[in-house]
Amino acid sequence: MSTDQSTEIKRTVFIISDGTGITAETLAHSLLSQFEGVAYRQIRIPFVDSVEKAQDCVERIGEAATKDGIAPIVMSTLVNAEIAALLRQTNALVLDFFAAFIAPLEAALGVKSTHTIGRTHSSVNSSAYTARIDAINFTMAHDDGISSAELDKADVILVGVSRSGKTPTSLYLALQFGLRAANYPLIPEDFERGKLPDDLRKHHHKLFGLTISAERLSSIRQERRPDSHYASVDNCRWEIDQAQKMMRREGVRWLDSTTKSIEEIAATLMQTVMIDRRAY
Repeated sequence: MSTDQSTEIKRTVFIISDGTGITAETLAHSLLSQFEGVAYRQIRIPFVDSVEKAQDCVERIGEAATKDGIAPIVMSTLVNAEIAALLRQTNALVLDFFAAFIAPLEAALGVKSTHTIGRTHSSVNSSAYTARIDAINFTMAHDDGISSAELDKADVILVGVSRSGKTPTSLYLALQFGLRAANYPLIPEDFERGKLPDDLRKHHHKLFGLTISAERLSSIRQERRPDSHYASVDNCRWEIDQAQKMMRREGVRWLDSTTKSIEEIAATLMQTVMIDRRAY
């Protein structure tokens, strides 16, 4: 039986952290995405905050090296020097993000690092955490045009046809950056009126539109309402055309989300609307 080479696992990647591992995972994905033609098996091990847990990691790395016949890749954000040193003794390519950046920063800032585990999520960031929670609550209360109240407090208002990516983008902006993002679906009634609702027009400077290809939109809508007029390609094409004409007429800045990730959409939006990120 032939093997599908496109799905064959070629390298095992360990993402090891003394915290949640989210930071290490984000950095790992950014780096590994630069290399095409290589398949990875990812193993994330969070909360490695003791020598015993580190030794368990060492054993798992060794087992992977034996099984794969090639050294695994280890990406870590371990603060404790003793624990980090144990990983460097393994048969693996170890990329220690903290070791790579802390020393140069100490030299540049003239201040020694606290080397405190979990510092990213400590009480020093309580104000940012509170802002993030407030942003999430605001975004959920203003999803899909549910409410037009307090839109003056929104950082951005996303508009576009139903299922064009407004809700996931809004939630990502709230979760990742602490931004209050409202969103409003453009519907046939709006197109018949030939203008945006007054509640949106008064906040024109906060508007940002999302569009999408008719084929992609139809595929997404089919999952929600199979074989419906709502999901038909012809209807999707008409709605998209009307929405784009309206956004051009109203001077709303917009982006095609068809081939864009949520991260790309958010970055473009923030740059276009000139929003500074609030939470880290």
